[in-house]
Amino acid sequence: MTQEIRSGLVAGLIGTGIQGSRAPALHEQEGAEQGLRYVYKLIDLDLPGPRAAGLAQLLTAAEQLGFVGLNITYPCKQSILPLLSELSDEARAIGSVNTVLLSNGRRIGYNTDWWGFEQSFRRGLPDAALEHIVQLGAGGAGAAVAHAALMLGAKRLTIFDLDSARANLLATRLRGRVAGATVLAGADLGRALREADGLIHATPTGMAKYPGLPLPEALLHPALWVAEIVYFPLQTDLLRAARRLGCRTLDGGGMAVFQAVGAFRLFTGREPNAERMLRHFVSMN
Repeated sequence: MTQEIRSGLVAGLIGTGIQGSRAPALHEQEGAEQGLRYVYKLIDLDLPGPRAAGLAQLLTAAEQLGFVGLNITYPCKQSILPLLSELSDEARAIGSVNTVLLSNGRRIGYNTDWWGFEQSFRRGLPDAALEHIVQLGAGGAGAAVAHAALMLGAKRLTIFDLDSARANLLATRLRGRVAGATVLAGADLGRALREADGLIHATPTGMAKYPGLPLPEALLHPALWVAEIVYFPLQTDLLRAARRLGCRTLDGGGMAVFQAVGAFRLFTGREPNAERMLRHFVSMN
């Protein structure tokens, strides 16, 4: 590890259950294509060392080892905020960070998740109706994709979370961000879905570590489009259930790639080739 740091750029990912992450391959391959010595490490909070260290100590260790930056995933996208020196305007507005640039003793938080979801949605569901969107999940990733939904043109966004206070907090934060858009915390998921054009799923349910459906399958109907942010596995139980009904679907792969595009740009100062990174991601699945 010391030799890797001396001879090139090192970045990493902090989160739980990340051993199947495609991030190292995405970043390192694009680095190689650009002639960079670039190493990307997984720091899995499920493993004894990182779990014992804690988030604050891991950030300090990364700085001491010369990391150029870190990606942040579940469940740290909001808990990391007090440990940072600065936030980009978008990260501050969203209240969630997935990318930290370590530079000259500063820890600068960014959010590339929202842009990643927006780019993926524009490609995968370009003509989807946006009058009423229901979103499941109001955590760190949920905050980013809710912001993206508004940037895409959602007229009405209804947010649900197992923690109703968190859903209310996110709805309040987003309210008024886009003129003419209504944002509220939902109370009746069945009714909301009957009236909705689409469903965004932004919880950990469906990840390899947390298999299953995030809602009763009976609440889905063919008129819905369904967008997923989970990408490992790429085909979640939710997407399979939606496709059986004939719903248009969007998997989480595009968001994973485009958020990595944004992070690569920040970490290396180079412009990544997004199409090449997309092709590489597809080749791994």
